[in-house]
Amino acid sequence: MRSTRTFFRALSLCAVAAVALAGSTALSQAAEKITIMVGGYEKQIYLPAKLTESLGYFKEEGLDVELLNEAAGVDAENQLLAGAVHGVVGFYDHCVDLQAKGKFVQSVVQFSQAPGEVELVSSKNPEIKSFADFKGKTLGVTGLGSSTNFLTLYMASKAGLKPGEIVTIPVGAGGTFIAAMQQSSIQGGMTTEPTISRMIKTGEASILVDLRTVEKTREALGGTYPAASLYMETAWVNEHKEEVQKLANAFVKTLKFINTHSAAEIAEKMPKDFYVGDKEGYIKALEAGKGMFTPDGVMPEDGPPTVLAVLSEFSKNVKGKKIDLSKTYTTEFVKNAKF
Repeated sequence: MRSTRTFFRALSLCAVAAVALAGSTALSQAAEKITIMVGGYEKQIYLPAKLTESLGYFKEEGLDVELLNEAAGVDAENQLLAGAVHGVVGFYDHCVDLQAKGKFVQSVVQFSQAPGEVELVSSKNPEIKSFADFKGKTLGVTGLGSSTNFLTLYMASKAGLKPGEIVTIPVGAGGTFIAAMQQSSIQGGMTTEPTISRMIKTGEASILVDLRTVEKTREALGGTYPAASLYMETAWVNEHKEEVQKLANAFVKTLKFINTHSAAEIAEKMPKDFYVGDKEGYIKALEAGKGMFTPDGVMPEDGPPTVLAVLSEFSKNVKGKKIDLSKTYTTEFVKNAKF
């Protein structure tokens, strides 16, 4: 009898051990959390990040993705280089700028083919009718070394202004940008939706240069300007192709959702606080700017040269450097995306 009890006790312990081992194996096979820093996820230019989360596409791919928020794209870039995050939803031009510093990162999903930005001018300065009229003025950008800073300096140069004839200062976006305009710390500035609509609605600012559509971007910059993207360090991409492919699958599904649904339908999937108390205005702004997004995450062919032209003139890092644009993005994952 005792031997029988001993046998069943041993059998029971083996069963427990087997369950524990199975659990341990399952945990070891579970997806590692992927952290992605977004350069202001309430901005409509970066809408695909939160929308993908809301639609449940990350989970459908078996991914555990955490989105972190950072007001300025240049700071998000620093988080990536420090190894604090696996990827950044930010402007593609960081991939070009970083190569000049010997750092290789690449856009793996291209969200947009236009910046989605506008240059606003304060209603307190009605004399400003063109970019050339900003001579001697102070303009707001999200951060020094940011995409908004490079674009501002480029358009100033195209308008005939010389270096030093305008001053750019970092004012972030949203409430801090609006406060800087209200306090006359800046006379104009580059920002995104929903900040644009908020200031136009109150009559505190008007649009001087519009970069929210491909057509207007070509007119202002001479070509498409691939902007919002998911970019990651090239070495990490090469070592984690399965995870990157799943991310591409999720984001391409989101871009197709944007392309096949109305602004109102998209807005319903977004966090309510993104409306900033004006859902109608949020939807209207999205209707106006929805065309900036690519339908499939593929980099537009004429985009990288336009970005390089801008940075070659105003990025101290890029000026005079030889840049291999083919290493700043990849279409491998979006072209293989399953949806």
